[in-house]
Order: sequence, then C-alpha cells, then structure tokens
Amino acid sequence: MKKSRFTDSQIIAILKQAEAGTPVPELCREHGISSATFYKWRSKYGGIEASMVSRRKELEEENRRLKKMYAEAQMSADIMKEALSKKWLGHLSVEKWPPGGGPMGGDRERPEYSTGLRRSEHQRDLLSL
Repeated sequence: MKKSRFTDSQIIAILKQAEAGTPVPELCREHGISSATFYKWRSKYGGIEASMVSRRKELEEENRRLKKMYAEAQMSADIMKEALSKKWLGHLSVEKWPPGGGPMGGDRERPEYSTGLRRSEHQRDLLSL
C-alpha cells in the first residue's frame, strides 16, 4: 500500500483549517491534494484529535495481531481434529487382518471395531438397538 506524504497530524491540521472556514478547493490547491482525498480524510479523521489518532493506530495494530493469533489457533485446532480422527481410525489398519483373511477375500471377516466383533456380529448388534 502506498504511504501518504502527509502525517496524521498534518492531515488533522488541514481538516481543522476546513472547519475554521477555509474553502475546500482552496485547501486542496494549497496542499496539492484532490478533493476526493480531502473528503476521504474527513470521513476517516473527522472529529479526531491528534492524540486519538495514535491510539487508533495502536488499536488497529493490536486487532491485526489478535486476528492473526486467532487464525493460527483455529488452524492448529483443525489440524488436531484431523489428527485425532485419523488416530481413531488407526485400529482398522492392515495389521488387524486375521491370518488367512484379507482385503481380497479369505474365509474370515476382518474385525471392524476394537470390540473384537466381526462385521456381521457388529451389524446384528446395531440392528438390535
């Protein structure tokens, strides 16, 4: 973003001149700004004292920092959720296949859950609920 040629205190001084009665076109010519810039400044800095501008900048900086911290915490929480969901599915790994059985067939079914029930037994138990 382009940095302004004017400091906050200079902008406030220009706005105070306008409040004192100096016409806006004359102020714009004197300071080399457009009328759009003047009105943008007035909407942003209107009614603010110089001491309040520095406080406002501090608060904006703190707000930016807090938003960044929140985004990082949220990302960390999402990563934890994903890791935990994968951890709980870890008991379905290839090592759990019984001898002689497997994903391509075999006479035994693979245990689905840590309860030790076979798939058909587990489905039966769920249907009985």
